[in-house]
Amino acid sequence: MLDPLTLFNLDPELAASAEVRGLRLLAGFTGFGEAGHVVSQVRDELFENLEHDLVATFDADQLIDYRARRPQLTFVEDHFTGYEAPRIELHRFYDGLGEPFLFLTGFEPDFQWERFTAAVLRLVEMLDVSLVAWVHSVPMPVPHTRPIGVTAHGNRPDLIEGISSWKPTAQIQAAVGHLLEVRLAEAGVDVVGHVVHVPHYLADAEFPPAAVAALEYLGAAANLVLPTDRLREAGREVEKQIAQQVDASAEVRGVVATLESRYDEYTGSTVRRSLLVKDNDELPDAEELGAAVEAYLASPQAEEETEALLLGQGEQEAAGSSGDPAADKDEDSVEPNGPNRLPGRDDRPGTPGGTA
Repeated sequence: MLDPLTLFNLDPELAASAEVRGLRLLAGFTGFGEAGHVVSQVRDELFENLEHDLVATFDADQLIDYRARRPQLTFVEDHFTGYEAPRIELHRFYDGLGEPFLFLTGFEPDFQWERFTAAVLRLVEMLDVSLVAWVHSVPMPVPHTRPIGVTAHGNRPDLIEGISSWKPTAQIQAAVGHLLEVRLAEAGVDVVGHVVHVPHYLADAEFPPAAVAALEYLGAAANLVLPTDRLREAGREVEKQIAQQVDASAEVRGVVATLESRYDEYTGSTVRRSLLVKDNDELPDAEELGAAVEAYLASPQAEEETEALLLGQGEQEAAGSSGDPAADKDEDSVEPNGPNRLPGRDDRPGTPGGTA
């Protein structure tokens, strides 16, 4: 095998800086088996919403089969321009609370997998990476009307127990992320992966709810606040379009109903761990909860839900009040911890741990 160190170029200033050492590393590769275009959406969401800078670049010319995945360029009247060369890069990002982390992404290599994984392992050692968390997606016979399922794997039981909705024993076609996880585990590096389950009938289209789930699980594993607002909004629009198409076809409604029945039967006895619960089943401490609350309050989602709640309260007050608080409180009132409590983050369809 050729020297792995010659496969990438590392920014010398950043490499010598203590600011990039000891960070968590997220990873995702586009190409093979990217159901719902999950990794592409995760990549775009991070690059468009978070501050980042380049740490290392890989020599894609040695790793990519151009004839299998031909690069794009633009023809303008009488000349070519805008050649989009394939890239595999490592960037440093800052999450919603300013916490730094690393993100390795790009086309999945076609060639030299062992050399590529050895090169990533050398980078992990050089930068003293504390945890590697990666994500990919597969098509599954599951309905879009149920929470997005995930299969978690790796060598950190505290980060994967109680997460998986599907625990098979099966031979599968490998992706480079699988080999990377194996080699990292062999080297004693903490690594966890998440396979996002995408409804098989939506595997060829962008499915934002699956990308939201991917970001939430990556964030939970690496203790990061990652952006999801734009994807949530896009997901609501996509779900409306899917609902219209389903309603227009009795055959499609029957297929979805069958998938729902099988899903409910399979998951009826499965209890998945909330992403708010820590590794030892304890709730986060005050500092961790405070950071999460601050991130939530700063998001457009919080403003929307607050406005909706205030609007509902205003309508109730306009309907009339007896002046007696005890009399005004009926059996249909919403209690924070009661059976009619307002839905929280984990209760919304399409989010991990949510209900349909």
